[in-house]
Amino acid sequence: MNLSALLHGHDHDVLHGDPGVPVTEGMTFDAGQVRSGSLYIAVPGHEEGGPGGITRALERGAVAVLVEDGGAPEGGVPEGGVPEGWAAGQACVVRVADTRVAASLVASRYYGEPGRAMDVVAITGTNGKTSVSYMVESALRLAEGAKVGVIGTSGSRIGQERIPMPRSVLSTPESPDLHYLLGHMRDRDTGSVVLEATSMGLVQSRLDHVPVDIGVFTNLTQDHLDDHGTMAHYKDAKLRLFGGLCDRAVVNADDPVSAEILALMPRAVTTYGLDAPADYRASDLVVDAVGSRFTLHHDGRKYPAAIPVPGRFSVSNALAALAVCHLLGHELPALVAALDRMPPTPGRLERFTTARGVCVIVDYAHSPDSLEKVLATIRGFATGAVITVFGCGGDRDTTKRALMGEIAGRHSDLCVLTTDNPRDEDPERILDQIVPGLMSTATPFHRVADRRAAIACALSAARPGDVVLVAGKGSEPHQIVGELLLPFDDMSVVRELAAAAG
Repeated sequence: MNLSALLHGHDHDVLHGDPGVPVTEGMTFDAGQVRSGSLYIAVPGHEEGGPGGITRALERGAVAVLVEDGGAPEGGVPEGGVPEGWAAGQACVVRVADTRVAASLVASRYYGEPGRAMDVVAITGTNGKTSVSYMVESALRLAEGAKVGVIGTSGSRIGQERIPMPRSVLSTPESPDLHYLLGHMRDRDTGSVVLEATSMGLVQSRLDHVPVDIGVFTNLTQDHLDDHGTMAHYKDAKLRLFGGLCDRAVVNADDPVSAEILALMPRAVTTYGLDAPADYRASDLVVDAVGSRFTLHHDGRKYPAAIPVPGRFSVSNALAALAVCHLLGHELPALVAALDRMPPTPGRLERFTTARGVCVIVDYAHSPDSLEKVLATIRGFATGAVITVFGCGGDRDTTKRALMGEIAGRHSDLCVLTTDNPRDEDPERILDQIVPGLMSTATPFHRVADRRAAIACALSAARPGDVVLVAGKGSEPHQIVGELLLPFDDMSVVRELAAAAG
C-alpha cells in the first residue's frame, strides 16, 4: 500500500518526495528496526527513535518518514521544511500534527484493519487486567474450544502458542506492533482477542483505530502517578476507552468510577460486583488456599461457581470474565463450568509447596491496593506465619513506597525488603523510602537488596505451615537494572532454592 493511501483523509503536508511511494516492509518507531521499504515514524521522545533517528532510518532504507509539527531540532521538523543533510529523492517526508495519532491509522490500514475480523475485548484498570484476560481466554477455550488471542503484560499468544516479539514490546503495544499482532491473529483464524489497555497506551492513542467491541473497567487505585501526575489525570486516561473507543462496556459496580462510565455510555454498560447491585453478582463466598467458591446471580437465576484461585478480588475478576464472554454470545452455564477448570495465571497467586510444607505464593502485586488485597486473602487462609518478600520499582511513583511498607508490615509476621526492578535508581535509596512505613507497624524485617538472597532468607525463616509471599514481579522473566535486562524469574528461583534445601 502506498503512503498516500495509508494517510487518506488524515490532515498532512508533504514536505518532500512522492507520497505515492509504496510501503512494503511495515512501519516502526525504532530507527534500528527499519528495513528497505519501511515507513519510519519519528515520534518525539521515543527512546529508540524520534526525530534524532531520521538520518539512521534513511540510511537503513526507509522509503517514507512521518514527522511532527515543531521547531526545535529534537522536537520535530522546522517550519521551513526538510532539514539540511537529507538528500533529495531519498524518501518521502510527510508532516502530521501528531505522529502517534497518525501511526494508529496507518498501521490499521497497512494490516487491513484486522480488528474488524474478530471480537476485540480491551481491559483497563489498575489491577486485574492480566487475570481477567487469562480468564476470558480460558473460559472460551475450555467451554467451546474457541481460538482466542491474548495481548498483554505476559506477552502475546493464541491459546497456548506464543507469538515471538521483542522484549521491548509493551503491555499495550505501540500501534505498529499492535496491528501486526492483530493481523497475525486474524490470519490464524482467531475468533476473539482480549488485550490489556494500559493508561499510557490509551493516552498515547495506541488503540484509537482498534475496533473494540467490549471495554472492561476493573478498578482504579493509586499507581502510575509518575506518568500521570495526579489521580484525576490517571482516571481520565482510563476513561478514554469509554469515550468513544468501545461499543459496549463491562464495569465493576463496586468501584465509584463505574458511575462515570455509566454516564458516558448510558445504554451500553453491563455491571458486575460483589457488594453493589449488578447484572452479574456473587454471593456466599468461601475462600481457602486452593480457590474460591461462590454463587453467581444473573437475570434472576443462580449458578454455583468456583475458581481455582483464592480471594474476593479473584471472584470479582471472574465475574468480569463471565460477563464479557456471555455478552459475546456464549452460554453462561458452560462458561461457569469452564472457569473451575482453568489453569493458574502465571505470576498471579501462583502457588508452590516446598518439601518442608511451606506454601510459597508468587504474585505481581506492585501497588498499594493489590498488595493489600493479596495479603488480606493470604491472611484469610494462612494457618501459620505470613512472610512477605517485596520491594518497589525504580523510576516509578515514589509516593507509594512508604504506604506499601506499612501495608506489608500490617499484614505480615515478617518482611524481607528487597529490590524489584531498580532501573536507574540506587536500590538502597528505594529501600530507604519503604522502611518508614514498615517501621510504623513494628513488624520485624530484614533488608536484603539482592532479590535471590532475599527469597532464600524468607524460605529459611519459614516453618512448615507458614506462607511466603514473593510480591512485585509475578511472571516477569527478568529484572531491570540500569539498562540491563537480567534473567530472573521469581517462581523459578523459589523452586531452585527449595530443591537445594531439600
